[in-house]
This record gives sequence, C-alpha cells and structure tokens, in this order.
Amino acid sequence: MKILVLTGSPHPKGSSNLLAEYFIKGAREAGNMVGIVDCAHLPIRPCSGCLACGYNGPCVQKDEMEKVRPHVLAADMLVFVTPVYYYGMTAQLKLFIDRLCSINKTLQGKQLKSALISVATKTDDWTFDSLVFHYKTLARYLNMTDVGMVLGKGCSTPDKTAHSVYPAEAYELGKRIK
Repeated sequence: MKILVLTGSPHPKGSSNLLAEYFIKGAREAGNMVGIVDCAHLPIRPCSGCLACGYNGPCVQKDEMEKVRPHVLAADMLVFVTPVYYYGMTAQLKLFIDRLCSINKTLQGKQLKSALISVATKTDDWTFDSLVFHYKTLARYLNMTDVGMVLGKGCSTPDKTAHSVYPAEAYELGKRIK
C-alpha cells in the first residue's frame, strides 16, 4: 500500500512529528511504501475558492502543490498529523487540505484509507473533540475509510511524548496497515 503522511507541525522535531516517525516505522515494517509531505513548510498559497478546477483540476494556482498533487493521487492512504492548536488542526495542515479542492472528485472515487495522529498539551477528555469531528467530516466527504487515530493527551514536549504510551500506539497503528 502507498501511504502519504501529511505533517502539519511548524516544529519539525515536535511531538506530533515524533509520533509520525513511529507510525512510519511500523507501516514500513508491515511492507508499505510511505511518503511524507511537510505541509507546514510547503510554500503553497491558500485556495481562492474560484472553482476553476471544477473539483477535478488542475488548480489555476501554480505553486508547490503541483509537485505534491501526483503523490496525493498515487496514494492509497492519507495520514493527517497535527498538534492541536486552539482545539483544531494547524493552519498549515488546513491550508494543504483546502488545496485538495482541485482534486476532490478523484479523491472521492479512490476510496482511500485515512488515519489521524495528533498531540495536545491538554488532558481534558474533550481536548480532541473538534479536531476528531473535523477529521471524520473530511474523511466522510472524501469517501475515505478511517483506520485509526492516535490522540496523545499531555504531550507538551517531545520528551514527555517519547516517554508516554503514544509512540507505541502510533507504531502499532502503522504496523497493522496492509
């Protein structure tokens, strides 16, 4: 299976990317091909909502999204990785997701698998509610099948995250993807 991991943290060595590394290790050990797109540092512009793409491309904007689009279209699975910023995904990951508008129709027809990996400093039982709702709505809209989530509460630093149960959970999620 071809898996594309979409990271949204502006901190390359942050907690969410740490969990992504564990997921990737497990997924590769299970025989999957894994690619990574650093959405947080990808120089792309926001979707303008012009709909010239007709939801099936190409986008009228000519930026780095053109280089990433073939990788998204070749994927069998998308993994969304983000820290929780103000009870949602990062703006950087959301910007990337908005730019998927130009290939909505193709993505909807592919019936991709998807997963969510996230971390948050907070430990309240409702910390991930809005993020999970948004992710599930996106998965439903794009006709993706959710295969799992790792939601790391209390992951305020990479060190705390590394010494929690969440790296093992991310690894196991990756390991069971076939």
